[in-house]
Amino acid sequence: MFGCHQVLPRSPEPEPRQITVGNKKGDTSQDADPCDDEMNIEYQPIGIIHTPFIDPEGMPIQPAGAAGIMGTVEVFKQFRPGLKDLDGFSHIMLLYQFHRSQGFNLEVIPFLDSKRRGVFATRAPKRPNPIGLSVVCLRRIEDNVLHVENVDILDGTPLLDIKPYIPEFDAQTNVRTGWLEQRKKAVSDKRSDDRFK
Repeated sequence: MFGCHQVLPRSPEPEPRQITVGNKKGDTSQDADPCDDEMNIEYQPIGIIHTPFIDPEGMPIQPAGAAGIMGTVEVFKQFRPGLKDLDGFSHIMLLYQFHRSQGFNLEVIPFLDSKRRGVFATRAPKRPNPIGLSVVCLRRIEDNVLHVENVDILDGTPLLDIKPYIPEFDAQTNVRTGWLEQRKKAVSDKRSDDRFK
């Protein structure tokens, strides 16, 4: 049932770690050069995503290919107050770190193609900033744990943010899908392989 909220005791979670992008702390003002090696960005994970997928190979490549797959999102206790009112939404967007991704290529051969494409025209996990986004179905919330469905995320993935999915804000019309136009229907059956290890 959507929007079900119960309070159950949970075991203590590990201390969140910092995710750092860049080499050193530097000027983060409006005048900072975004290409400057001195620029430093830090993210603090707000939780951990738990799923049946322990190995990237063979898992779904998008939520559309993960129909019925259940998982949980454990939000660290200090961020639990931020879950207030989330149970009113049937779908949520999870933003997370591709924690098993090492390095990147600016041109890749994506899962649904055999040609090299620019990484920003794909959903490939090996990216300059390895951040993933999945829209999942929110089934219920128990204390600081979200029970979600249609999850295409690797087990143990650090959670960066949660946002409600709102069709009036997020659904677009007159959409072009570039090189994927003739291939997008294959996503439900496509599984990942070892090309992005």
